Amino acid sequence: MPSRKKTSMFASAFCTCVSSFVVICVVLATPQWVSSKVRFSRAGSNLTISLKYGLFSGTCEQFVDAGLQVSSTNFQVAEALSSTRSRSLNIATIVVLVLAMLSSLLSSGFTCTNAVSNPYQTFLGPVGVYTWNSVCGVLTLVAMILFPVNVEGNSLSEELAHSCSTSLQTHLGSKHTYGYSYWIMLLILCLNTASLLIIYFYDHARYSKRKEQERPIENAPKDVILF
Repeated sequence: MPSRKKTSMFASAFCTCVSSFVVICVVLATPQWVSSKVRFSRAGSNLTISLKYGLFSGTCEQFVDAGLQVSSTNFQVAEALSSTRSRSLNIATIVVLVLAMLSSLLSSGFTCTNAVSNPYQTFLGPVGVYTWNSVCGVLTLVAMILFPVNVEGNSLSEELAHSCSTSLQTHLGSKHTYGYSYWIMLLILCLNTASLLIIYFYDHARYSKRKEQERPIENAPKDVILF
């Protein structure tokens, strides 16, 4: 059976890993990744299309110059995208987050195993926790890079705006604001870092204790050596 200290440390790491898993699920499920206001000219007037969307779905509202709302519709991102590059990057972001979720789940399993037992295989111990937490953090960071690249580089909002309205002519400008679904991925990175620090401090304390127990005989008292 593991010591009380090991159980408490790995139980704390388990809580952070489970929290990371839950946050990733929230990130995937919520459509508040970005809010965009895209302005176009149409038939002698200007039209502003307000978009709020995530990886799977979103809402689209149209306003004329005076601020009068013309229409409001819901849309599916995959169906609204016609560009291969935009669609590929959107799918890549989803896949990366799903892999991060699986990594977080594996890390939760490893920390739970270490909290209740002493695995004899090295990879099932702190090494496995380090590995899967690091993988989850890296994948989350990749997702945080891919999505803005898709929005800014591939004009994702403009493409979605065209699917919401017809007869759009000249694109006058766009403004993007990233929502909580995007920014809470920073919380995932913080939780992964916390898990790594907890296991590191436990591993370092165990290593120091083992070294202290293996102290060479020259550090022993002189009377013991003479005896």
